[in-house]
Amino acid sequence: MQFFKKIKDVLSTLGERESSLTDEELVEQFVKTGDHEAYYEIWQRHGGYVYNLAYRITSDHHSAEEVSQEVMMQLIQKLDTFKGQSKFSSWLYRVTANASYSFLRQRKKYEKEVGLESYAPYDDNGTLMGKIMPKAWSDRPDSFLFGKESMEIIERAIGELPDSYRVVFVLRDVEGFTNVEVAETLEISVPAVKTRLHRARLALRDKISDYFMEWDKEKK
Repeated sequence: MQFFKKIKDVLSTLGERESSLTDEELVEQFVKTGDHEAYYEIWQRHGGYVYNLAYRITSDHHSAEEVSQEVMMQLIQKLDTFKGQSKFSSWLYRVTANASYSFLRQRKKYEKEVGLESYAPYDDNGTLMGKIMPKAWSDRPDSFLFGKESMEIIERAIGELPDSYRVVFVLRDVEGFTNVEVAETLEISVPAVKTRLHRARLALRDKISDYFMEWDKEKK
């Protein structure tokens, strides 16, 4: 707790100053000397992204705050394990993804969620088994898809995916992790990543299409 008291003290003196050191140099400085200012600078640079990633994975602001605090604590213990084999930011985001996934597992939400194993997906043309008309929303102009209301619809649909599928989708398609990186972070096989990602994409397209269709009706 003394460490975090020191961090608060640093906050009051470093607000107007930003280090010219790289992330990797700051990490080395903290590991070798325990420099609280170096640690603060690292968190100042990346704390916001840590929270945002945690929120995308957990789909809950309170949970994202808990994960962020956990990552902040883990960094104190794990910074000396960073070997510089990748960018520090990439390493940190993997730590955050793992912490977010562990948080979801600890809540045992997977025991309650509905999986997508039996999901009846839309085919590549957006048609469910050829029984209904295609749900076309991706051909709408970018000005519509990237509007505030559309983005809220897309975020809501992502948040409603089952946890084990949402985390794969977020890491792979939103954050740009490779299949191997997702598999290593979540400790699952690469084939499992591909399967969950495929089902998540299909289910997400279905959910978004339904939301847009309902939204169109309300606008008429």
